[in-house]
Amino acid sequence: MNDNFKTPKRCRSADPKTYSGVGGFTRFTSTRRAHPECRADRMSHCAILRGIAAAAFATLLLAASEGSAQSVQYPNKIVRIVNPVAPGGNQDIIARAIADQLTRGLGQAVIIDSRPASNALVGTRYVKSAPPDGYTLLAISNTFVRVPVLLADAGYDPLKDFTAISLTGEVPLVLVVNPALPVKTVKEFIALAKQRPGELTSASSGVGSTGHVAAEMFGRRAGIRMLNVQYKGAAPAVIDLVGGHVMLRFDQVTTSLPFIRSGKLRALGVTTRTRSAALPEVPTMEEAGLAGFHDPTFNGLMAPAGTPREIVERLHAEVVKAAGMRELRSRLLEQGINLVASPSAEEFAAYLRKQIDEFAILARQAGMTAK
Repeated sequence: MNDNFKTPKRCRSADPKTYSGVGGFTRFTSTRRAHPECRADRMSHCAILRGIAAAAFATLLLAASEGSAQSVQYPNKIVRIVNPVAPGGNQDIIARAIADQLTRGLGQAVIIDSRPASNALVGTRYVKSAPPDGYTLLAISNTFVRVPVLLADAGYDPLKDFTAISLTGEVPLVLVVNPALPVKTVKEFIALAKQRPGELTSASSGVGSTGHVAAEMFGRRAGIRMLNVQYKGAAPAVIDLVGGHVMLRFDQVTTSLPFIRSGKLRALGVTTRTRSAALPEVPTMEEAGLAGFHDPTFNGLMAPAGTPREIVERLHAEVVKAAGMRELRSRLLEQGINLVASPSAEEFAAYLRKQIDEFAILARQAGMTAK
């Protein structure tokens, strides 16, 4: 043993602890226990390493879990389109046509969930509160953008609480009169209304309804005044018009078409930019002299706010496919329904914003204040 050999000051727990000289060289042959404080340091160091390893493993697990979730393709369960109005009308017909196409295109069942109530509020609020995952959608019409203007407690914002997907359809309104009224054109009607200001009775389904708004727009554009008579729906309004109890109504083509064809009502003009395929002989309001008059009933598809962009784009693409199906389009056109799609979801959002702004101005001018 070399007595002159000095042990380094650093802890010898990291080095071999006994020595033997061989050929003048010193080599380490056995171990010695570390100092207590060094053992504590090593244990602390190991604990830190174990913590880092555990955190890294957890991160790997989380990444794998997220990757697995993202790999699940949409949709992997039933998709519901909530129709917030009574079934059987144009909104329901268009929603079902779109649902059929979505079912084929998405490879998953898309069903209609009818939740009718006053002003479509129940179904609309339901979709607003649904998870933004693309599995609960909302079928809408003009009512969707008009109700919040008229009702302070509507409970939703059309733009902030929802994500626009696409227009789905347009239905012309048609100005129909009782045949007893001595007019056969829009110009003759305007002339008569100017002779009898405030006397011609216009049947509507209530303040802010499509027929009421169209009549207000028409009256202001033509410079005439009519008397609005409110009904609890389209059916009783049309019945009274046919019976001669009221003189005119702006009605959806689909509702009035049977009465027009049977001669019980007379059609004077439609509110779309082009003539209706169901009434090709009836001119547009613009053709009748009211330049720029355009006020159809529109339908569309919405999702809750926050729905992922890729899901919105997938749904929009399927609506575009549906609108391009010739056989489906022809079948609906015979009923007065024009199946359409927006160029993009963003353009549909801009369309809704314009609808809101224009109606807010008309509502103020006509005194349609919030209740």
